[in-house]
Amino acid sequence: MSRFLYTCLHYLALPLILIRLAVKSLAASAYRQRWGERFGWFPATRPGGLWIHAVSVGETMAALPLVKMLQEQYPELPVTVTTTTPTGSDLVRKQLGDQVHHVYAPYDLPGCLRRFLTRVRPRLLVIMETELWPNLIHACNTADIPVLVVNARLSAHSARGYGRVGKLTRTMLDGIDCIACQNPADARRFAVLGMAADRLQVTGSIKYDLVLPEGLESKAREMRNFWPEQAPVWIAGSTHKGEDEQILAAHREVQKSIPDARLILVPRHPERFRAVAELCREGGALLATRTDPATWQAEARVLLVDTMGELLAAYAAADLAFVGGSLVATGGHNAMEPAAMARPVLTGPHIFNFADLYRQLLAAGAARIVKDPGQLARAVGDLLADPLACRSMGEAGRQVIQRNRGALARTFDLVSRYRG
Repeated sequence: MSRFLYTCLHYLALPLILIRLAVKSLAASAYRQRWGERFGWFPATRPGGLWIHAVSVGETMAALPLVKMLQEQYPELPVTVTTTTPTGSDLVRKQLGDQVHHVYAPYDLPGCLRRFLTRVRPRLLVIMETELWPNLIHACNTADIPVLVVNARLSAHSARGYGRVGKLTRTMLDGIDCIACQNPADARRFAVLGMAADRLQVTGSIKYDLVLPEGLESKAREMRNFWPEQAPVWIAGSTHKGEDEQILAAHREVQKSIPDARLILVPRHPERFRAVAELCREGGALLATRTDPATWQAEARVLLVDTMGELLAAYAAADLAFVGGSLVATGGHNAMEPAAMARPVLTGPHIFNFADLYRQLLAAGAARIVKDPGQLARAVGDLLADPLACRSMGEAGRQVIQRNRGALARTFDLVSRYRG
């Protein structure tokens, strides 16, 4: 009955979902494209393969090494990768191209799922992190398709949300063959929600096994080569609405003591690029934008990365990193990339999405929490003025990443056992 009520509500909400897509498309045209895929309308692919579902960029980044390892070991096995956002879709296409079948994930409605499964006919569904949908899991159970959730994380905040619909959540968890969690705290939260202990594992986070792409350093140099070589540079990556103003205020404060300081600003969502550029100009920043080489002047004090897929290069181009989604109550974003590059990490207080990672980074002295623009400015100023402390803090973060490697191999072994 709970799933029936959920389905009815989902049907009622569908017009609002489509309106939201249309509104988003005003800022990012990709949101108005390929709607048919979201309803399960697309050409059929070769059956009997693996279906790997990621949501957006973060989950897709985690899925990429797993997909590549599976393709190396089982080249005869077709792979379908689904995402829900255009940014995730762009990443799949850039990194995997025609090596996989890629479409948007279907809406969690019986008809959409039925059409999708008829066209793909997978032997196994692998869900990255925690993208749990009741009808999706029920449809796979009905079709005898095993369901794995890998690299799973469940914050206390998200667990409370699932707990509010406890009966629906328990039914959903009963339909999952195995959940491979990033850490014991995640496993405990799933167990409290009703997941059977014998179907829970702790495998660690695949993201610790990241391999930095070749040519990253040269791309980073190209990104900042219009600035003087000795200019200190910090980055604010994956920023959200409500953070950019605070970051720009902090940068103005940093410049009072370090006039040559430069900021690389990377908004999380492409539909905000234009608005963030306006914020920079309104605040008096001498602005360069990644898409306009005419603005790449040595006098520029802020570089706005208004492109997709360049966050890693931007982290590599900076001396230290602030990771966004943390000065606002979004829950924070992944700090593994800058830590793996031996960059000191600064974050706001809202880091529940990556609590275990930040716990380790903070304990190692590789990260600091700042609560407002004033604290951010002081932390950035202190580190930029002390390169030795900056390097020491960054190296501590790199060692944290090194110690946690190995989850990719464990996850691969799990998927291999269920692939049939």
